[in-house]
Amino acid sequence: MRLRLALCLTAATLGATATLAIAQVARPAKSATAAAEPRSPEGKRYLSQPLVKNLYFADPSAHVFNGKLYVYPSHDVDAGIPDDDLGTQYAMHDYRVLSMDRVGGPVTVHPVAIDVKDIPWASKQTWAPDAAYKNGTYYLYMPARDKQGVFRIGVATSKSPTGPFKAEPAPIKGSFSIDPAVFTDTDGQSYMYFGGIWGGQLQRWASGRFDPNAGDTDLKQDDKPALSPKMARLSADMKQFAEPPRDVVITDEAGKPVLGGDHDRRFFEASWVFKRGGKYYFTYSTGDTHFLNYAIGSTPYGPFRYTGHILSPVQGWTSHHSIVEFKGKWWLFYHDTQLSNKNYLRSAKVAELTFNPDGTIVQLDPFKN
Repeated sequence: MRLRLALCLTAATLGATATLAIAQVARPAKSATAAAEPRSPEGKRYLSQPLVKNLYFADPSAHVFNGKLYVYPSHDVDAGIPDDDLGTQYAMHDYRVLSMDRVGGPVTVHPVAIDVKDIPWASKQTWAPDAAYKNGTYYLYMPARDKQGVFRIGVATSKSPTGPFKAEPAPIKGSFSIDPAVFTDTDGQSYMYFGGIWGGQLQRWASGRFDPNAGDTDLKQDDKPALSPKMARLSADMKQFAEPPRDVVITDEAGKPVLGGDHDRRFFEASWVFKRGGKYYFTYSTGDTHFLNYAIGSTPYGPFRYTGHILSPVQGWTSHHSIVEFKGKWWLFYHDTQLSNKNYLRSAKVAELTFNPDGTIVQLDPFKN
């Protein structure tokens, strides 16, 4: 596949907005050009190519607003911090929004939507965000460490999907951990799903209160139910929880909670919920086994029965995603480390997602056969 990058600066903005026209979705390559395709360190060809090549974006949360795709990613930077299991190397400090009129077309990288210095309660590490829209206002949900080093989730608002966003002075009351994902049901009610173990600190809230000595990974109770992600119905103004957070229970085929030792199926981070055919799909990452998984339920509250893998392990340690329907097709947004081969410098990608007649998802491989 031949890739071309065209950088166009709009005169009216004097470079504030960069439009990046690149090949986003893998297409069948002619045999004469197959050898020229980018390959992984193991020599594999990638399923898709990065949405943006001159900046690093990860954890892409995609939404359709006014007939256009908007992607709300985290913005990776090289802070010169060594890797550790708590994610200290992920030193992101601002958010920028990506937009496109069609998958496979030009991608616009918008100016900084908000910086950590403009979030009054936050100190550092603006990790994976999400966004929502209601009654003329766009909401950006942001996890970050507070002044005491505890991860909280805050919200900022704008009249534009690309910002700039103005942060609320305090995080959402009762929020903790990372990876907010907001799902709005067909009746207009919105819910937030959140949580992540290890660096996301979910294990430190197992008692109901923050325990800084609770461990750096998980509960290490392989024969007991795994730590559950959390969820709560949002208030009418989209800025608070309308109820105390509760567990999102993922069960096995027998209806029993997935166990902590089942690392191929248990929750690690990266909640995302969508609805299709009257069913609710709770999707997530398994972290140290590097799968994207899904479980299906009959209500937004679950329980959700484990159903299978969405995406096999990508190049790089983390796997974080979103799933959205756009122009009659379903799309999986994800990331890998194709451009940098460094776990903390990731590139957002997109691939078409398909379903079997029974509603199960056809598993994707991030590499071509």
